[in-house]
Amino acid sequence: MLKKVKRENVTVLPGLFRERMNINRNYLMELDKQCLLQNFYLESGVIMPGLQVVDNPENANLHWGWEAPTCQLRGHFLGHWLSAAAAYYASEKDMEIKVKLDKIISELAMCQQLNGGEWIGSIPEKYFQKLADNRYIWSPQYVMHKTIMGLTDAYKYAGSKQALDIVDHLSDWYIRWTDKMQKINPGAIYSGEQGGMLEIWADLYSITKDKKYMRLAERYSDNGVFRALSNGRDALSNEHANASIPLSHGSAKMYEVTGDEKWRRYTELFWKNAVTDRGTYCTGGQNAGEFWVPPFMQGQFLGINNQEFCTVYNMVRTASYLYEWTGNTVYADYIERCLYNGFLAQQNPVSGMPTYFLPLSAGSRKKWGSKRHDFWCCHGTMVQAQTLYPELIYFEDMENSRLLICQYIPSRLYCRCGNADVIINQISEMKGYSNQTFFDERSCVNMSRWSFKFEIECSRNAEFTLSFRVPYWVKGDVILNINGTREKSVVLDGYLNIKRNWSNDTVDLFFPSGLTMEPLPDMPELAAVTDGPVVLAGITGSDIGIWGDYNEPKKFLYPQIEHTYGIYPWKQGCYVTRNQPENFMFKPLYDVVDETYTVYYTRKK
Repeated sequence: MLKKVKRENVTVLPGLFRERMNINRNYLMELDKQCLLQNFYLESGVIMPGLQVVDNPENANLHWGWEAPTCQLRGHFLGHWLSAAAAYYASEKDMEIKVKLDKIISELAMCQQLNGGEWIGSIPEKYFQKLADNRYIWSPQYVMHKTIMGLTDAYKYAGSKQALDIVDHLSDWYIRWTDKMQKINPGAIYSGEQGGMLEIWADLYSITKDKKYMRLAERYSDNGVFRALSNGRDALSNEHANASIPLSHGSAKMYEVTGDEKWRRYTELFWKNAVTDRGTYCTGGQNAGEFWVPPFMQGQFLGINNQEFCTVYNMVRTASYLYEWTGNTVYADYIERCLYNGFLAQQNPVSGMPTYFLPLSAGSRKKWGSKRHDFWCCHGTMVQAQTLYPELIYFEDMENSRLLICQYIPSRLYCRCGNADVIINQISEMKGYSNQTFFDERSCVNMSRWSFKFEIECSRNAEFTLSFRVPYWVKGDVILNINGTREKSVVLDGYLNIKRNWSNDTVDLFFPSGLTMEPLPDMPELAAVTDGPVVLAGITGSDIGIWGDYNEPKKFLYPQIEHTYGIYPWKQGCYVTRNQPENFMFKPLYDVVDETYTVYYTRKK
């Protein structure tokens, strides 16, 4: 079993992912503390300055949309905010965001006392009575899970003992409520979109070893999805996707806490049902209109409501659990695809706002959220997603003195290997290359984003293995240089393994990529273009078709290179069509902001 390197030991360096992290961090700091806390204040009876009477809602200092005081999901966003802020502190030691985090937690503690010492909800306790009475209410357990998650992360990543104390008192309320429900309506425990509860209670048990948290975990553990999966049934088709994915996190955490193999099996069966036996869109998504698409029927569900962002974020978390257990590159490859075509593609590169869905039908446009007037569920997962990169890049295999590079994101790693302190700088080269003068800055024959330099610095000589994941999309031989000398590259089980006595060394890697046409399983006449893991979007208002041999897309797509003065020395991944009735541009889907675009094109013979 692998172990992910802690967030505090990884720093993301300048580049595309660093840019997106910074935009996200600025948004977190931009949001007003009072607005973030507004629904907790209202529930505990605190009158906010100037808001005893709201004469003009448009000018009132309040958050609206799903955070409006009239919405049954109000308050869910603050939990995501707490988790994201704590993650930034862990990886960045960002004291400004830590001060804001601590202040918000202290206000939550005050609200809890005003509520009687246990309840710390942005919604009233009576919402749970509606669950007991089998009356409709919009996902109160979902809302409360976000609050508990945020407080738990504030303790785990930012050391807030006050946050853990708030959860401790709230858990006593849950003990009594679940006691009561077991007697009068056991089904209420599994209603109100409770999917995340199993993981969070198990996580709290692993942190505190307090048995009450395991009691709560066990009360949320008997889920029908697990039984269906165990019986070999399709438990997901046409079911709400984001309500079910957190169950796989819960079974994963239960396996890590208890060691019981049945929990691992549930997570593995979930992945098989969700991905292996279902297929995905070219972006990695599997859903339409919030619901799971039936197996290999993606074409029938192609539309403007594909790939809810929450599902992308949560499936990456499922894949991360499975990768940590197995080291299987299938999971790392899936994560990479989702990072480019979900985490980046569904975040506005200017405002940082999410798009709830990622439209994949012809002539689509992304619908971006606003900063203060929407607060969809995807607002919450997006602010967390942009903090996740540090814990996806490096993993350790302590038993075999092995360090694995899982994702290729410019970053700096601090770790301990044997008796040596080790620093590794991962840099995206972004230079020219040719067969004769590889990694020569003067060469400008071709250009590639998939050139990487790893600078290894050891406090003393140390023998260990560096294992570089070789992505599924590599076409040709990996080119490997160690300290400027070309070395033979042997790939085994998806990794390039280099075992040596390291000191101060440099490893240069180049992964040759190419264009690929990816057809829809049920409509093979429709195909999307991918450049490595990156989905390309054609800038057209309709599916005007592509003439050419789909086995050789380079014959009808030509790179368009433009030097810029931004982070990168040239524009990445843009192409223009050739020999078409009407030629047009393709660009990375994550670079599309307000343009009308089409992803899948009809093959013209």
